[in-house]
Amino acid sequence: MPQGPLNLLTDIDGLSVGHATDLALGSGVSVILFDEPAAASGTVLGGAPGGRDMSLLDPSMTVQQVDAFVLSGGSAFGLDAAGGVQSGLRAAGRGFAVGSVRVPIVPQAILMDLLNGGNKDWGLHAPYRDLGYQAFLNAGNGAFPLGTVGAGTGATTANFKGGLGSASAVSSSGHTIAAIVAVNAMGSVVVGDGPHFWAAPFEEGQEFGGLGQPSHGSAEDRAMRIKGLRLTATTIGAVVTDCALSKAELHRLSISAHDGLARAVLPAHLPLDGDTMFAASTGKRESNGAADLMELCHLATLVTARAIARGVYEAAALPYAGAQPAWRDRWG
Repeated sequence: MPQGPLNLLTDIDGLSVGHATDLALGSGVSVILFDEPAAASGTVLGGAPGGRDMSLLDPSMTVQQVDAFVLSGGSAFGLDAAGGVQSGLRAAGRGFAVGSVRVPIVPQAILMDLLNGGNKDWGLHAPYRDLGYQAFLNAGNGAFPLGTVGAGTGATTANFKGGLGSASAVSSSGHTIAAIVAVNAMGSVVVGDGPHFWAAPFEEGQEFGGLGQPSHGSAEDRAMRIKGLRLTATTIGAVVTDCALSKAELHRLSISAHDGLARAVLPAHLPLDGDTMFAASTGKRESNGAADLMELCHLATLVTARAIARGVYEAAALPYAGAQPAWRDRWG
């Protein structure tokens, strides 16, 4: 399957990605900024979500476009991050016009990373508004790091450190689609306790180690592995394409992204996950109709699964005692 040149979300023309990372806090923020307002939708399939401006993404709602997406740690405290991004957009004159006022539209999803060992004693006000603004300032349209960065900084999974991942693909019609995901799952992204990723059938090259699938599997390999009492869950992300799609079509694309989540994380969409996937279109290339949409839905599944595996593969353990080990700590 052809990929974009960077195999990242920034293979999509018309957007930039920025991160703010605080290793002492054990948390961070990632922002996807659109050069121009982008058609957008999204879907929540986890049972314990946290988000901001999620309802407006329903296809029946009036506002059709967004200025940015925000992914953040911090659980509900992290919802302040969108305010920092709004501040930057407002200063740039961006936003939905309401009379003489412009209101930046910045949907956000958060993950729960408050129990990962970082210093959460931040005083009266949580730091996420400032982290959101810093991520806005850091945004660029080139390559960006993966793993323990931005919204993936404090992420964990059932058995290995979680992280931020991204992947891209190019359709047969030449449309680019890409995903960015902060992997903080209740479940596991690997088969059993071994090195093999559930997403292995979809890997391109050696983007997450090139190990392929295990030669055989057992019932134990498929047994449920979850964090148990370490309720630090939720996988959040976005898929973006340059193909011009309607809000309703993007809603369908976000559902297909969840299919990728369920192929890369086992189990997924649990009652204590808040799994959320956004979808957006920059509209830079025209759609050829239903065939394009169906192929993009298929590719949304694949790039999401690949991004999830890359996020864990690239992650490094947080730098303090008792932090969850990274995949690389065990499997190199």
